[in-house]
Amino acid sequence: MVNNLLSYDNGTSDVPLLGITISEQLKQTVDKYPDSEALVVPYQNYRASYREFWQQVEEVAKGILAYGVNKGDRVGIWSPNRFEWVLVQFATARIGVILVNVNPAYKASELKYALKQSEISLLIMSKGFRQTNYVEILDEVRASCIRLKHIIVMEHDWNSLLEAGKKVSTDDLLTREANLQFDDPINIQYTSGTTGFPKGATLSHHNILNNGFFIGQRLKYTEKDRVCIPVPLYHCFGMVLANLACITHGACMVLTGEAFVPDTVLQTVQNEKCTSLYGVPLMFIAELNDPNFDKYDYSSLRTGIMAGASCPESTMRAVREKMNMREVGICYGMTETSPVSTQTFVDDNEYRRCATVGKVHPHLEIKIIDPETGRIVTRGEQGEFCTRGYSVMLKYWNNPEATASVIDEGRWMHTGDLAEMDEHGYVKIVGRIKDLIIRGGENISPFEIEEFLHKHDDIKDVQVIGVPSARYGEEVMAWIIPQQGVTLSGETLHNYCKGQIATFKIPKYWKFVSEFPTTVTGKVRKVEMREISAKELGLEQRK
Repeated sequence: MVNNLLSYDNGTSDVPLLGITISEQLKQTVDKYPDSEALVVPYQNYRASYREFWQQVEEVAKGILAYGVNKGDRVGIWSPNRFEWVLVQFATARIGVILVNVNPAYKASELKYALKQSEISLLIMSKGFRQTNYVEILDEVRASCIRLKHIIVMEHDWNSLLEAGKKVSTDDLLTREANLQFDDPINIQYTSGTTGFPKGATLSHHNILNNGFFIGQRLKYTEKDRVCIPVPLYHCFGMVLANLACITHGACMVLTGEAFVPDTVLQTVQNEKCTSLYGVPLMFIAELNDPNFDKYDYSSLRTGIMAGASCPESTMRAVREKMNMREVGICYGMTETSPVSTQTFVDDNEYRRCATVGKVHPHLEIKIIDPETGRIVTRGEQGEFCTRGYSVMLKYWNNPEATASVIDEGRWMHTGDLAEMDEHGYVKIVGRIKDLIIRGGENISPFEIEEFLHKHDDIKDVQVIGVPSARYGEEVMAWIIPQQGVTLSGETLHNYCKGQIATFKIPKYWKFVSEFPTTVTGKVRKVEMREISAKELGLEQRK
């Protein structure tokens, strides 16, 4: 077999990796663009230049030091998107404490697990999010979290934090900063699989700073760019793809609100003259379908990122044509790889930007393997996507067994995603190994069926899952969100599929809904969809 036919690629680059800490990079950007805007949060009436931002980060860093945290200690942040979140992100990086991102959607048991598993000593939190009272939830679990010594509620204690920091000398801060190394762990993000407790992906300065930098490079960011960020900061999408991509290029971070509201996002793009917009496909679909969509001006937009889930080709084209995002890109990755492994280029052709997740990132290696044998498959064949390089996490926090289950002896990270690579190195993600539907011995990719159904004019969005079957093992089911005002039936859609896709791929079951169950980051929860469907169909005992 000729090597160039194998599904392996590496990101050659004459741009070197950044061998510095996050705070060193931020200081370089501050020195270069002191008067450029660094962070804008209209709903909080907050606006800061890079010079002002650096000063505020220093005040927060001193405030955290005043609580007696040492290098490597864990400081949690439990909050929706706010300017304070961003300041804490860079303040903790400046003093070498490990920031633990706590999901804003967490309830009592999940919060308790994160606090105890990472041994958080200081928790910085908002008082609540949407209808959830964080203070009440924390009261439920605090007694069992013996390592948690201090709590700062942003709405009540923020000024006290800054006041405490006035007692810390600049020399003490600089001494701490001078002892940091770029390979030090600096961030823990909890990721949930289909089984077991969440695992704390532990990431270093080197991991996430470089990933943010090369994301910005591929999007051609400069100090002129203004990035609209409606995605959650607690997730890599917000804090790496957005924040770190911005501070490595002198661009401006623009937050739209605590929660995603399509109309607010579009208003922010117009008012702040944003050049880049981020979101998962569901967010872009919601924006495109917003009743006020046509009243906003999108002329400032140039680029952006769509990631976190497979993107329908029709949505990508609409974003490029209707929102002026001619250089929009697709990114693919996972938290454990900091997160991006592949990304499209701003000048890729229509097909590559709509149907693939791009090519390998600089300084990384990727391969696609047979999950059973571990051998690299030939190009065009499907297999498991693996990544190796600077981006692979240090470990799962205090969980060596889980770490060993995903990072092999060669330091390859096994993603669990099914992918295929073409002759030019462009990658398609075709599903999850666990999402693969196996019906009567036939392997069925949900993504393939979803792409076909997206072509139906009356379908706004679709998700395909497998449900239990006593006869075939699994049957295909489609959840459909119809276009507004449209009524669809399973019979109509079955007839639409007939003769167009293989009979065994045509969904046996159809469910019509107004929305899909999602995580706080907008990812569709197919596990929950399967549970709901199996119960409704009376199939839960056949799993």
